[in-house]
Order: sequence, then structure tokens, then C-alpha cells
Amino acid sequence: MKKTLLLSFLFLSLTGAISQTFTTEKKNDSQGYSYETVKNDKTGVRVYTLKNGLKVYLAQNTDEPRIQTYIPVRTGSNNDPSDNTGLAHYLEHMVFKGTSKIGTQNWETEKKLIAQISDLYEQHKAETDPEKKKAIYKRIDEVSQEASKYSVANEYDKLISSLGAKGTNAHTYLEETVYKNNIPANELEKWMIIEKERFSELVLRLFHTELEAVYEEYNRAQDNDGRIVNYELMSALFPTTPYGQQTTIGKPEHLKNPSMVAIHNYFNTYYVPNNMAVILVGDLDFDRTIKMVDQYFGTFAYKELPMKKQVTEKPMTSIVEREVKSPTAERLTMAWRTSGVGTKEALLADITSSILSNAGSVGLIDIDINQKQLALGAGAYSTAFNDYGYQAMVISVKEGQTLDEGKNLLLSEIEKIKKGEFDDWMIEAVINNMKLNRMKTYESGDGLATSLYNSFIQKRSWTETLSEINELSKISKADVVKFANDFYKDNYVIVYKRKGVNDKLVRVSNPAITPVQLNRDSQSEFYKDFSKLASTDLAPVYVDFKKEIQTKKVKNTTLSFIKNNTNSISNLYYIFNMGSDHDKKLSLAMGILDYLGTDKMSAEDVKKEFYKIGVTYAVNASNDLSYIYLSGLESNLPKGIALLENLLKNVKPDQE
Repeated sequence: MKKTLLLSFLFLSLTGAISQTFTTEKKNDSQGYSYETVKNDKTGVRVYTLKNGLKVYLAQNTDEPRIQTYIPVRTGSNNDPSDNTGLAHYLEHMVFKGTSKIGTQNWETEKKLIAQISDLYEQHKAETDPEKKKAIYKRIDEVSQEASKYSVANEYDKLISSLGAKGTNAHTYLEETVYKNNIPANELEKWMIIEKERFSELVLRLFHTELEAVYEEYNRAQDNDGRIVNYELMSALFPTTPYGQQTTIGKPEHLKNPSMVAIHNYFNTYYVPNNMAVILVGDLDFDRTIKMVDQYFGTFAYKELPMKKQVTEKPMTSIVEREVKSPTAERLTMAWRTSGVGTKEALLADITSSILSNAGSVGLIDIDINQKQLALGAGAYSTAFNDYGYQAMVISVKEGQTLDEGKNLLLSEIEKIKKGEFDDWMIEAVINNMKLNRMKTYESGDGLATSLYNSFIQKRSWTETLSEINELSKISKADVVKFANDFYKDNYVIVYKRKGVNDKLVRVSNPAITPVQLNRDSQSEFYKDFSKLASTDLAPVYVDFKKEIQTKKVKNTTLSFIKNNTNSISNLYYIFNMGSDHDKKLSLAMGILDYLGTDKMSAEDVKKEFYKIGVTYAVNASNDLSYIYLSGLESNLPKGIALLENLLKNVKPDQE
């Protein structure tokens, strides 16, 4: 049997990364634009602030001739008016509908009809008589029919697609609304022309037909176990603030009575440059790009944001129980409220969650519950928002096992942390794996860009984001034990997801909407003019495989390797020319390997040793090939190889 080995070598030392400190450095480019970088930041991110307050994050990634773009707005459903929940999310949908230039055939006529529709919606919202509301909505439908004659549906999508964009989307959450595109590098300026126009004004075109999409999204959420559990969890954890009292999708009574005036007010209040950012990561030139961003987005006018009334939650002093039902299997979620992102409490919650459950499957829950198959599955996680957060544990019970039995299994693991009954090396291993995950995230343009927009939304400098690992490194086992004893008390929320009929199900039925004219073949003047703009050609980069991929013979094996110049991560593949077509048991054998140890090490010991050194392994059999995969810190890869080969040579069968 021929065996082929592919090894990706790295020559960067992790030791340097561990001891590095991150400090902000201020610089000026050749054009006079000032920006900030972070000393020892291998991503090379530049952070600019334009005169109108717009934050601009730029970073280079030349893996492909494309640029990942994000335009985050520092607002979400937490800023929805209490009588107009779901507004931020609905606005996100409408930002795709165009402007007075994009998506219209005759704006002067169309805008008068849209104004009529807006007035009718205000009447509809104020009216309490059901029959009169129906009559008003019928009139809305009629005027919308007339307005649709002058619109061009989906013209923004056509414009952005003409660039070769992919991943075009957006999302809204509690404190953020983020608009996304991945574009060819040579189409950057044309992308800016489109986005500058898109965010320059709001036109609520085809408003009532988009309600159908939002209603459907709301109804689908009612069938999603994760969402219905999360709604109950958040409501109980945050009984006072919008975190728990306003869902992003909105309340059904508000969805049925939207206000175009309120949406315009929201857009004019929060979609301002000093509350937004432009994030570009990819094959770009710094000086040329910032000049272009300033040219197009620097024209937006600065506007003071409203003072927000600070609302705080009272400390939790008792256990709050909630229950939801759905036809799927039973499970339980319990959570403790924490303080917000970047705080010592949030960092301790992160580490504690990883001690309980982690990617190496060597947490207390992983070993005591999952590995022993005491439940269908269990885990722990933490999440932090700007003002608050929570640390949670979940468990799915087996048939015949009660949810309270599952709860007791989880609480018994908390008691172990309180008593310090976890390995001394665990915290260091957790932090090293966090570093490893961060390096993996920053490898891709999308991963780095996502981290940058999160930093912006969280109102943290890039220096603070990078320095978080250093803050985690200062946490000791004594800190974790003290935290556990102070934090884990009878002050949590527990949500029982039982099997049954969802008695809280609320459906939003679509109003009587007549299909509108879409005019997909029509074009606005903006579209016609834009189509005439020329694009520069991309300069191809040819890979010299003989130069980039080095090959050597090691005994009877071919060893191929390339150098990773990005970070300190190494990946290694053993590739075998045989698969499940050769031996039907091969795939099963590889699957069961995760539960087996050797003659001298238990399965738990094997997992712990891999987790300690920041290396993961996987085995997989396809039809005609089999793979053994190692990934992790380059400096520890030899140890990983030794562990893996010891496991493969000395694996001990276990009938149970």
C-alpha cells in the first residue's frame, strides 16, 4: 500500500507570541492620513478615523484577489422603540431596496405614492377598530400597487452582483446591524459608489411586500428550538433591559402595525458616520484605499447621537425557572448572568466555560458526562454583550432520564470547580488553545474582518481586543476557584425544554397583499450610468508549484511540504490510498477511535495530552482515500505526531 504524506511547515516561534505585549502606535501615511496600528500585531491592521467620525479598518490578505467588506452600524434591536420592536431588523431588510436613484424609474412620481403609503400606515397603527384597520390596509395595498409600477425590484442585488460579489447579506442583533459583501479586488471603487449611494438615504420602497418575508422569518423562529429556548433564557436573565425584553425579530403586534415614520427616524438617528465603520480586508493597497474611502464615505455628515438612558438589572438572588415545549427531544439550559465584554468577570466566565467543555473534549463535562455517555450530550459556553453577558450549560437527556437528573449532573461539575478538582495544567492549556483559535480566525480575510467589526461594535480598540489573551494569561487556578464560589450560587435561570405541543406558539398571518409589479427588466438611470463604468483588469499571479511545494523521499514515503508565512500554525496530513470501498469496516473503525485509548493511556488521557500541547487530530475515510490530520502549534507538532502514532500503533479495543 502506498502512503503519501503532506506536511505544512511553519518556522515562526510561538514563544515570541506568548510574551508579546500590544501597544497602540500612531502613524501618518504618505498622503497625510493618520492611522493607528498595534505593535506586535501580525495582521497589520490599520485603523483610521475620518473627519466625520467614520472608523475605517484596513488589513491586507493576498491569499486571493478579493476583499471582504463589512459595514457595521453600532445599533440593533436594543435601540428599538418599545412600541416598535423589530424595527432595526426590518430596516436592515429595507436598506437593500434602493434610494431615490437606485431602484426607481420615476422618483418624482414614486416618492409621492410612498408618502401616501407612509401616512396610511400611521392611520393603520392608530386605528383600533379591526374592520377599519382592514379597510386602511386595503388602501395601502392599492397605493402600493400603483407605486410598484415605478420601482425596479432587486436593483441593488443586480448592481452588486455585476461586480462579482458573493456572500451579499446582512444581519441584525442586539447591538449591531452589519452589511456584508465579498468583492473582487479590482471592483473596490465601484463597490464604494454603490454603498455610498445606498447609505446616503433611506427609501421604503415595496415596504408592505417585504412584510411577508419578515412574517415568515418570525414564524420560522417559532419552530426553532434554539430560538424559543433563547428567548425564554434572555427574558428571565434580563427582566428589565432590552437584552431580554425585546427580541430582534420583534413582537407580533408590532410587526402587524409597522410605522414607516419610526423607521425613517431610526435610520436618521443611528445610521450616521460616527456610529458606523467600513472594514476592508483583502488584496488592497492601504494609501489608495483610504483615499477612496474618504472620497466616498467622508462626505456623510457627522451627527450627534442621542443620550441613552442607562437601565440596569438588579442582581439575581434566586433561581428562576422557565419551561417551553416542542415536539423534539428534551433538553435543559441553565445560565448565570455576567458583566459585559472585557470585564474580569466575563474573562473568568470564558475560562470556566472552557474548563467545563472545550474543543479538545477534555473539560469536566466532556470527560465525566459525554465520554461516559451519561447523557446524549452536554456542554458549556459563555457570551458577552456590551453591558452584560451570561455563562451557560446545556444538556440533552437520554430516554428515561429526567431533566432534573441532567441538571444535577451539570451542577456536580460546578462543585468540582468550586473545590478546585481540575488539573493544574488546564488553565494554561485553555489559554493556549484560545491563542490557537485566534490565529486560525485571523488566517482568513473573513475571520479577521469579523473580529474587527466585533471590536467596533463592542467599543473596544484593536489593542484591547488583541490584549485580551494577555489578560486571560494572568488568571490563576486560585482566581477560578474563588470566582466559582462567589459566582455559582442559587441565582441562575433554568429553562426546561420539554417534549410536547408548544403552547406559547404565536403565528403572524400575512395580510391581504396583492402581488406587485417587479419590473425586473427595467433599469434606473443610476444603473445605466453605472454599467458604463470600466473596471481595471486583475493581474494574474501564477503559482510555481515546483518552487512552492518541496518534495522529499522519507523511506518509502513521499513527503511534500510548503511554508506557512502567516502564523504559527502547522497542518499535517497522512494520506492513504485506501478507503471504505476497500474495507467496509474502515470508516467505523476510524469513528470509534475517538473513544479508545492505548495499552498505557485511557481515551481521556489521550485527549488531555493533545489539548495540553495545542494540537488536534482527526481521522476520516472516504470511498477511496483515508486521511489522518494533525493541526496545531508548529512548535508542538513533533509531540503531536508522537502521540498520534503511539495511539495508532497501540490502540486498545474496548467492547463496551
